[in-house]
Amino acid sequence: MNRTANPALMNDAHELRRKAMYRKITWRLIPLLFLAYVVSYIDRINVGYAKLQMSSDLHLTDAIYGLGAGIFFVGYALFEVPSNVLLMRIGARLTIMRIMVCWGLISAATMFVTTPTQFYIARFLLGAFEAGFFPGIVLYLTFWFPAARRARIIALFMSATVIGGLIAGPMSGWILQNLDGWYGLRGWQWMFLLEGLPAAALGFVVYACLSNSPEEAKWLSEDEKRLIRIDMPKDAAPHGSTPPVEAALAALRDSKVYLLSFLYFAAVCGGTTLSFWMPTMIQSLGVKSMQTIGLISAVPYAFAALAMILYGRSSDKRGERRWHYAVAVAVGGVGLALTSWTTTDMWVSVALISIAVAGSVSALPVFWAVATTELSRQSTAAGIAIITSLGNLAGLACPYILGVIKQTTGSMTGGLLFIAGIMLAGAMVMVGSGSIRRGAAALRSAPGEKMADVYAR
Repeated sequence: MNRTANPALMNDAHELRRKAMYRKITWRLIPLLFLAYVVSYIDRINVGYAKLQMSSDLHLTDAIYGLGAGIFFVGYALFEVPSNVLLMRIGARLTIMRIMVCWGLISAATMFVTTPTQFYIARFLLGAFEAGFFPGIVLYLTFWFPAARRARIIALFMSATVIGGLIAGPMSGWILQNLDGWYGLRGWQWMFLLEGLPAAALGFVVYACLSNSPEEAKWLSEDEKRLIRIDMPKDAAPHGSTPPVEAALAALRDSKVYLLSFLYFAAVCGGTTLSFWMPTMIQSLGVKSMQTIGLISAVPYAFAALAMILYGRSSDKRGERRWHYAVAVAVGGVGLALTSWTTTDMWVSVALISIAVAGSVSALPVFWAVATTELSRQSTAAGIAIITSLGNLAGLACPYILGVIKQTTGSMTGGLLFIAGIMLAGAMVMVGSGSIRRGAAALRSAPGEKMADVYAR
């Protein structure tokens, strides 16, 4: 009997080739994109550590700081869609290089601000220059990985946020404490300079090493490129296949874009709030040393890094998105709410903050696996950008609301409970959404699909 004709053996052989190919793609793309996002996230959240010195230097009240931290997302939202549509025209390499060089330079230039107004301008420009980075890479990954594999891949990429948080705390705390006064500059000024410039340099590395698409990748064989085309006939839209204006209008007409925007808003609330306010929360527990605050703030991010990766794998393994998202956001919201009631015990507070961060960030890769599957082929690029723009307004609203409430009442409790309520609402909306439920049910058949059936299409 001809063993090569055995369907089971053919399925096994195809599946081995498939796994080897996606492993190869993962190792080629993810480490560099991961590093870029680590640097990006450090530059986004280091303002939380700078606040420990900047507030007195620049006369920043809690409300002014909250608005300045959050105004980043106004620039981010305004330029998100144009950047993603442009990526479809000029490619990922040039787009990501432009973003990284510009944001690295403006992040470093934040060291020169001397007034609250200049602080607002610097944060707005940082958001405008960074706009398109995250949604662009999410879109870019849809060119390489089919829907059934995206949660784990996006989880690997997005775990850069928690690794960035893990690094940012100890590094920023050390700079604030040990370089304060060096060559006449404050510690927060050195922090912005030393943490901003690496992004600009890394942008050129990304341009040199990335390929815009599988078809342009010289490191893939023709057989591997063919396999990718077979795996993703409906998932990935080719570069420039839809005119930019038509793509944007298609996304704006898609009702799912607005549902997904709210779900993203709810998921972003907790993580963004904590990234900007965690150093202040730890300081309020009686910790005075800048370096110690930085070290303690690394604990929640270390816990969240492991949780995010394991949770993304669980979602892919089970082919389930809806409940994975809902449970993660709900846990994050409950953890955030409880932190307001444990202000006298530092380590209990840190444990609850860790739960809040883990729940918030674990929901994100599951969400993006849902979003990139639910959007139509025509509206994917603009849709991802619109969702990110609207959802990231949580980064403006939540830190500002928390700052105003803290300044008014002297406590964070009301603000934390309000934000936790938004997160719980997001969990309920996801559970009750019929369209997401149908899409998730359809996805459950994908992970077990046999390669013989794929080749037979």
